[in-house]
Amino acid sequence: MQFFGDALSYKNTAYLVCRFWRINMRALFCKDTLLRPFRSMRGDPDRWISRLVFLLGPWAALWMVEILNENDVFQDLAAWQVLMNMIWYYLLFALCRLILGRRRRSAAVAVTLCFLVGLLNHYILRFRGRILFPADVAGWRTAANVASDFDYSLDHYIVQAAVLLVAYLFLVWACPAQRRRDRMPRLAGALLILFGAGYSFAFFCTGMLPALGIYTQQWVTQANGFLLNFTVAMRYSSVDKPEDYSRDRVLELAEEYPAVEADGSVTRPVNIIAIMNESFADLTIFEGLELEEDPTPFLHSMTENTIKGWMYSPVTGGGTASVEFEYLTGFSTLFQPPHTVAYQLYVEEGMPSLAALAGSQGYETTAFHPYLSSGWNRPIAYQCLSFDHQLYQEDVEDPYLIRRYISDRSDYETIFDVTGTTSPAFVFNVTMQNHSGYAQGWNNLTKTIRLSTQLRTADSSAEQYIALAQASDDALEELIGYYSQVEEPTLIVFFGDHQPPLKNAFYEELYGKKLSERTTAEVLQQYAVPFFLWANYDIPEQSGVILSPNYLGVLTAQTAGLPLTGYMNFLAQMYQELPVITPVGLITADGQTLTESELNEEQQEWLWKYETFNYCGMIDLFDEARPFFCPPQDREQNG
Repeated sequence: MQFFGDALSYKNTAYLVCRFWRINMRALFCKDTLLRPFRSMRGDPDRWISRLVFLLGPWAALWMVEILNENDVFQDLAAWQVLMNMIWYYLLFALCRLILGRRRRSAAVAVTLCFLVGLLNHYILRFRGRILFPADVAGWRTAANVASDFDYSLDHYIVQAAVLLVAYLFLVWACPAQRRRDRMPRLAGALLILFGAGYSFAFFCTGMLPALGIYTQQWVTQANGFLLNFTVAMRYSSVDKPEDYSRDRVLELAEEYPAVEADGSVTRPVNIIAIMNESFADLTIFEGLELEEDPTPFLHSMTENTIKGWMYSPVTGGGTASVEFEYLTGFSTLFQPPHTVAYQLYVEEGMPSLAALAGSQGYETTAFHPYLSSGWNRPIAYQCLSFDHQLYQEDVEDPYLIRRYISDRSDYETIFDVTGTTSPAFVFNVTMQNHSGYAQGWNNLTKTIRLSTQLRTADSSAEQYIALAQASDDALEELIGYYSQVEEPTLIVFFGDHQPPLKNAFYEELYGKKLSERTTAEVLQQYAVPFFLWANYDIPEQSGVILSPNYLGVLTAQTAGLPLTGYMNFLAQMYQELPVITPVGLITADGQTLTESELNEEQQEWLWKYETFNYCGMIDLFDEARPFFCPPQDREQNG
């Protein structure tokens, strides 16, 4: 007992700690301890070589897949992108190691699997101009239907990746075979599983990615690296279920909004033409714009048989497909994860759309975009949205180019051909002429309007954009002039998709203040684009109408005398309360500009109903709810 009493004294305790430290440090730094790993390597080099080859596998896989992704790992990817890709590759190799047990077999299976997925991604990149997304996996049946129509010949990317695959497999084969299953130590296996589960949870189930500013690359880009971009797309492919959502609740709410039959007193046009004009904006909405003359005089002159006003887009500077989606479906990007595009992640076969409604009424439906078909996954999206036909840049005969894009003039001439050979026709057209950037050559484009010195200094490319808007206005005059002479009743819906991506300094000149100092109402000015509905027959005339694109499809159907589904009836009624709904802000019936948190209880109730219907129609469209969203007499889709 005396010993323990002495040991617990400060002096004796210090002595024991020092002695314990000296003994253990001697053991740690003794020659045998330091050389034990190297003796193990010298005594069993095959095992260490096998381990080294296995650890090199994820690097070989990354390099190989990015070759097929048409990326240079050393130049096109940032260090953090390489790191986040490598985490997934190492987890894949570790998973194979846990399942298969032997390093050689695990490495061979993992790297071959990576090559095959990379090859699939490469062919999708070749055929569609963008990389593989989770939605492509869900739509594999559609892809299989047309798989025989493509060219699968080898190119230099495939050859390079195959050489790298063979070289790594040779290294794996050269490693001595294991005589028995090499079990991973339990502690190492447990730590590996714990890390994999923890990282996956943080990646998919928390706000880690938004906090880091990591989003899916949706356009023709491979910027994140394939595996990172695919997993990021999976992360954002989940739309949050609304509070108190249930299928029974959806059916109860749907009973409040029955379908509305077609109004027999409204003239039904033979041609319905919806034109979403790329980056077309009327910047005269800003008091700070100083111009020598009006760049869009024809647009401003339209009054007869015209409904016109401002449409508040959910995006600015880019994101065309999000505006398309809102117009064609009535669903809102407000309820999607930020920076996601429904065409890539959420569109599925049989989704309700304005094209499906027109088709159910006997219209032959055509989607037309005079550019690459690969953009925004349009071929699959348009098919899912019930379009009968699709036209792209190769379908425009002898096009007249402005800069390097097909002009609005040639675009509209193609529409003339469609409506001249198809009757009745519903045409949805996305133009290309005004696409950014605006520092290109001036091919077939005349600089007629000069900006003030301050605006030119803020963004020297803005003058090209103004010239493009003027060219669009000229083509618009030709479009309306043509259909003014056509005998068949024709309704034209025209709207810009978003304002152009001009520099922040330019917009600060327009506002006369820093962008950070704007109110919500002022921010929404940057999201406002002109729209109109015009007919070559009598329709009620209106001006100063405001809406967001999710309502414009309903207005199109009402003006054309088409029936409304129950869901469209709901949108028509909600429009009377909240005529503008965007992720940036909302505008109420009495003209107030509010954020979601500022809505009153009744407005919150409308928004909750909308979110509920939005989730059901876009994510959870079950059979009992389908009649509420989809038109009766819905035709079979043409393959």
